[in-house]
Amino acid sequence: MATSLGSNTYNRQNWEDADFPILCQTCLGENPYIRMTKEKYGKECKICARPFTVFRWCPGVRMRFKKTEVCQTCSKMKNVCQTCLLDLEYGLPIQVRDTGLSVKDDMPRSDVNKEYYTQSMEREILNSDGTRPVGQLGKVPSSSDMLLKLARTTPYYKRNRPHICSFWVKGECKRGEECPYRHEKPTDPDDPLADQNIKDRYYGINDPVADKLLKQASSMPRLDPPEDKTITTLYVGGLGDTVTEADLRNHFYQFGEIRTTTVVQRQQCAFIQFATRQSAEVAAEKSFNKLIVNGRRLTVKWGRSQAARGRERDGVGEAGLKLEPVPGLPGALPPPPAEEESSANYFNLSPSVSPAILSVAIPPPPGIVPPPPPRFWTSHFPHGLSPSPAHVHETSGAAALSFPGSSAHGRPCRPARWLLICLFKMNFYPIIDVT
Repeated sequence: MATSLGSNTYNRQNWEDADFPILCQTCLGENPYIRMTKEKYGKECKICARPFTVFRWCPGVRMRFKKTEVCQTCSKMKNVCQTCLLDLEYGLPIQVRDTGLSVKDDMPRSDVNKEYYTQSMEREILNSDGTRPVGQLGKVPSSSDMLLKLARTTPYYKRNRPHICSFWVKGECKRGEECPYRHEKPTDPDDPLADQNIKDRYYGINDPVADKLLKQASSMPRLDPPEDKTITTLYVGGLGDTVTEADLRNHFYQFGEIRTTTVVQRQQCAFIQFATRQSAEVAAEKSFNKLIVNGRRLTVKWGRSQAARGRERDGVGEAGLKLEPVPGLPGALPPPPAEEESSANYFNLSPSVSPAILSVAIPPPPGIVPPPPPRFWTSHFPHGLSPSPAHVHETSGAAALSFPGSSAHGRPCRPARWLLICLFKMNFYPIIDVT
C-alpha cells in the first residue's frame, strides 16, 4: 500500500525514519568500533512492505556486509533482530520461542489487514515503556524451561561469514586469496537448512532451523536423581573466573537451606550441599541444562557418594560392570617390591646373574688421590687359589708368590702350573717360593 516518495504522499507519515537499528550481538559483530551507512527510506520492509531506513555495515574482518531486512515496527512486534530475525532474548527462531512459551500469534496476511494491524501495533508501542514486547508476546508471564536449555548465551560470529563463491565451485574463480567469498565445498542441496524463507521464519511456520532445534530439545538428556537418598550435594561445573561463591548462593538459596558451598577454583567447579534431599532434587530439576550465571552456562550434576568414588577408582562403573581401559592411556603401576628384594637387588636383576657384574668402578672426587690398582693375582686367580699375603715378595722386576697347594716334592701343583703358563704368556715372570 505504500507508494514511492516522489509520486504520492499517501501513507507517507507511516514510513520509518530511525537513527540506529535493532540488532543482536552476533549480527553487530565483535568489534565495538564499526562504521555504518544509513540510507533513509532505502528499501521496503520484507514483511509489511513499507519503506524504512536501511543500515549497512561490516561486522568484522573477513566477514560479509550485512544490512537490516525488516522495519523496526515488525522487529518490535516479534522482539527479533532486524537482520537475522532471531529472538533478542534467547537467540532462537520465532517458531521455537512461540512453541516454548505456548504463544499463538495469528498475524494477518493480506495487505489491507496487515497495514491496519501494523498501525495499531505502532500505537501500542508508543504507549508502552519500551521494556517489554507488545502483543501476545508481552502477555506471557514467565519463560520456559525448554527455552533456557536451548538458549544461546554467547555470540555465534561464524554466522557472519561470506557466502560460498559460485565461480570457485565451477573452477572458474581467478581472484585467489583476494576473493571476498568463501572457497569451500557447498553442503548437500537436499539439506533442508539450505532452503530458508525470511517470511516463514518471521511468521514461525515451516522453518527448517526451528524444526532441527525442536527435535534436539525432545532428545535432550535428563538428570535423574540417584538411588542413594543420602546424597544431597550438587556438582556445578564451568564456573570460569566470573562466577563466585556468592553468585552460586544467590541462585541456589531459593530452593532450600544450603549446608555448605565449596568452590574449587583450580578445577572451576563447586559443590552445593543442601540440608534436605527434597531441596536438592528441586534445585537439580530447575537448574539442569538451564543455569546461566553472569552470562556463563553452568553444568549441574548430582554429587557421588564415597562408595561410588571407590568403585570408580577400582575400575567398576555405576552399574557394577568392569570398565575397559581407555586405549592410549598408561596402565596401572606395578606394586612396589618387597623389602628384602629391594634391599639386595637394586637393579632388578635375575638371581642367576653373577654378583661380579654388579661391581661398578666409581671415579674418586676431584682432589683425592685414587687408591692403587689391585694386584694381578687378586682378580685373575682361579677360584680357590688365593696367595697368602705373607708369601708375596715384591722385587724390582719380579713378584714371588706362595701357593698353599704346592706338592710334597717341591713342585707347584696343577693349578699353579696352569697359572705359571698364563703368566709367561703375558710376559710376567714371577718368582715362586714353594716352601
